[in-house]
Amino acid sequence: MIMKSRFGNKFIGVFDSGFGGLNILRGIIKELPEYNYIYLGDTARAPYGSRSEEIIYEFTKQAVDFLFEKNCEIIIIACNTASCDALKKLQREYLPKKYPPKKILGVLIPASEEAVKKTKNQKIGIIATESTVSSGAFSRELLKLKPKVEIFQKACPLLVSLVESGEYNSKASKWIIENYLEYFKNKKIDTLILGCTHYGILENIIRKAIGKNVKIISEARIVPKKIKNYLERHKEIELKLGKNKIRKFYSTDLTDKFKILGGKFFGKPIKVERAKLG
Repeated sequence: MIMKSRFGNKFIGVFDSGFGGLNILRGIIKELPEYNYIYLGDTARAPYGSRSEEIIYEFTKQAVDFLFEKNCEIIIIACNTASCDALKKLQREYLPKKYPPKKILGVLIPASEEAVKKTKNQKIGIIATESTVSSGAFSRELLKLKPKVEIFQKACPLLVSLVESGEYNSKASKWIIENYLEYFKNKKIDTLILGCTHYGILENIIRKAIGKNVKIISEARIVPKKIKNYLERHKEIELKLGKNKIRKFYSTDLTDKFKILGGKFFGKPIKVERAKLG
């Protein structure tokens, strides 16, 4: 049972490099509607998928600073690329020094846990950005959970741009997705992880292309339940969170595109403010 807060307007922060995390936030709010939320999209510097690990860490650190300064008590890094390349270093080195009472969580572990739970033949596929695939982070987590699992990864660098440009329902989008998923044709996977928050927007097209016998692991469905469970187990954090249903949205590149596409991904119109990082 989640108890009522005795504190002020502390927030749950959600960070992504672009729009994709709004789909995650939408799911979290559906599961936990009473809390205060702040969303930050670093749209000016998106996508992160082809950037170096050092740059991704620096950008993510700046986002963390911004959200903690906005009175967030806990931050969900909804960006898989940032979860792979920056999260552990932030948790182990940066957080204890600068924000010792605060918490940062990622999306990679919940997706991995769900995948090993769902697979029957121990063959798991992953589609993600180039950076996420090259980091090997999903493979490490999956093998930790189930050492004998077979893992097949495919980088899909064009998909984020398709989503960010609003072209996710186009014929080109369908053709590109089918072309990427051709890699899995003879791999006999029975489970596919959507290893980028943006890909949740493309789930229906991906489902048709990969086939009905493959289970799709979507973070937008998994992460909200994991956050609820986390807060139930960590009352010291949950009690600090405000429950006034406040929602704030920030973008590093304040354009009409964020308002229009962001509203589609979130499920309703949103009011966006500019964020300055670094």
